[in-house]
Amino acid sequence: MSAAIRVVVVDDHPVFRLGIAGLLSSLDGIDLVGQADGPEQARARIDASVDVVLMDLDLAGESGVVLTRELVSAYPDLKVLVVTMHEDDVSVLAAMRAGARGYLLKSSPPDRLERAIRSVAVGDLIVGHGVADRALSYVSAPPAGRAAAGPRPFPDLTDRELEVLDLVARGMGNAAIAQALSLSEKTVRNHVSNLLTKLAVRDRAGAVAAARDAGLGAGV
Repeated sequence: MSAAIRVVVVDDHPVFRLGIAGLLSSLDGIDLVGQADGPEQARARIDASVDVVLMDLDLAGESGVVLTRELVSAYPDLKVLVVTMHEDDVSVLAAMRAGARGYLLKSSPPDRLERAIRSVAVGDLIVGHGVADRALSYVSAPPAGRAAAGPRPFPDLTDRELEVLDLVARGMGNAAIAQALSLSEKTVRNHVSNLLTKLAVRDRAGAVAAARDAGLGAGV
């Protein structure tokens, strides 16, 4: 018999966390080995022996995206399955960039959660129906949002500036871009200022128009 999947639940809402814990405790082949109400407890209870972490994105004092990135970096074999109320583009993109292997909404039925845990534990990438289309658009988009065919747009821009421009063309503000790319807002502002200069446009609207003319901002 294969070893049970060792799971830790990280969520600062006690009712939801305890409900999930109760569900997991009833499932064969899944071993609930810990619960955490925030980053500090999570760091204390997660080590290399844990297979899957169920991660909320809203944690007291810290983002679940930041904690996901930290844990995946520390334990490369760890699989993080985000379970959250957020289905917006920024949250999906930020979680996947941080290394999450799955993304479900808290409204997902118990059997869907069980299947997702078993799937990510063996290395599959899982997204719930509510976020599948936008996740697919990020996975299938060419690097830095460039057009699928033809030369690289705006060769004077660095790869990072091109990536920022693509997100600007998607309608994201600086705070959202900072979260998605794991940058500070100041760094994003600097990138935006630089790309405006290089594109010879006066403002953000001009950058959006130029980017979309070049095929960036796909999916908006």
